[in-house]
Amino acid sequence: MDTYSNLSRCAERRHALQARMGKGVAIIPTAPARMRNRDSDYLYRFDSYFYYLSGFPEPEAVLVLVAGEEPRSILFCRKRDPARELWEGVRNGPEGAKAAFGLDEAHAVETLDEHMPKLLADQPVLHYAPGASAAWDARIMGWLNEVRTQARAGVAAPSEIRDVRTALDEMRLIKDDTELAVMRRAAAISAAAHERAMRATRPGRNEYEIEAELLYEFRRRGAQFPAYWPIVAGGVNACILHYRDNSARLAEGDLLLIDAGCELDGYASDLTRTFPVSGKFGGAQKDVYELVLAAQAAAIAAVKVGNRWDEPHDAAVKTLARGFVDFGLCHGTFEQVIETEDYKRFYMHRTGHWLGLDVHDAGEYKSAGEWRRLEAGMTLTVEPGCYIRPGDDVPREFWNIGVRIEDDVVVTSTGCDVLTAAAPKSVRDIEALVGRG
Repeated sequence: MDTYSNLSRCAERRHALQARMGKGVAIIPTAPARMRNRDSDYLYRFDSYFYYLSGFPEPEAVLVLVAGEEPRSILFCRKRDPARELWEGVRNGPEGAKAAFGLDEAHAVETLDEHMPKLLADQPVLHYAPGASAAWDARIMGWLNEVRTQARAGVAAPSEIRDVRTALDEMRLIKDDTELAVMRRAAAISAAAHERAMRATRPGRNEYEIEAELLYEFRRRGAQFPAYWPIVAGGVNACILHYRDNSARLAEGDLLLIDAGCELDGYASDLTRTFPVSGKFGGAQKDVYELVLAAQAAAIAAVKVGNRWDEPHDAAVKTLARGFVDFGLCHGTFEQVIETEDYKRFYMHRTGHWLGLDVHDAGEYKSAGEWRRLEAGMTLTVEPGCYIRPGDDVPREFWNIGVRIEDDVVVTSTGCDVLTAAAPKSVRDIEALVGRG
């Protein structure tokens, strides 16, 4: 990501949030560093709301925004410490952070308890994320109580608390050009990783070997993390929606479902492909795969400005339900299968979710009880699937077939753009690629 462009966008977002606030003070802390086990940390990942507004990547930091006639942006962060920097890397420090990240003020995070009662005094509204952290709830209540002790001196504490996430979720729902550029790169990296995995797949290999190919390609191309731990599910494991053991041996005649995406500069991709371990779809496998592919095409065609959020899902469900009736998986008429939701036995999840700084990104799906309308800049996944477990009323040739096909899609003024289109998904392209590493 272009650093200057990103920081300029962060400043614009801070100003936009202050305008939405009208008056008052917002407190947005970053995520804490966490221990994995004795003397070993998890790799650090900042809080998405905090990063969206600041671009600041370090732990132990808090952003405070003051709205009103004299708006200010104030960062509290770690001081420079040569001894700790020897072990952990260089810190910006308050002075460096103020200059580098375009903030009005910056102070040592150790002084937060000293500053906050003063910043909250005589402010009408406090904006933060109540309930997100019990520790922060308690700390903020302590500051408010400290302000209230000054009542006899004519100092008032905020009389109203608003959830700052409400405004931020709406802001994050529409991606700007800077965000979309990063998401396109993340999508390209993930598509290349899936192609690498297809080439590396053959009977007798283990799921974790294919997982390693994905992770290698992510990092080789500059992504910092997987956006979530990859699902590499062969055979019956593909019917476990969130399978993560990735430990089974791949068998001749099985399908392999891979759900894996990288995170680049904080932004997630989310991509799923399903393909035959041996390089050739069997008869029932091909039938199910092409049905799911058709359902995805119908759903993607429904991603356009003005359509409701649920329209892509409804389009996918109608396609799948007709196929389930044709295959003898669901019994009765198409209309009956839709009305009774019998299709949910084989397709039990929604067709997509918002995508951005989080894999399941911020933003409401309904507004005032109605599915919200799609707008240009919204970014979502489209991921229909079919998961067929054995059953007395299930034709044996369909047993243990699990298929999901997922792409990342951005709504545009003329329809939509599939960011992950480079990942092969036609039967012909897949069969020409699998095992050709």
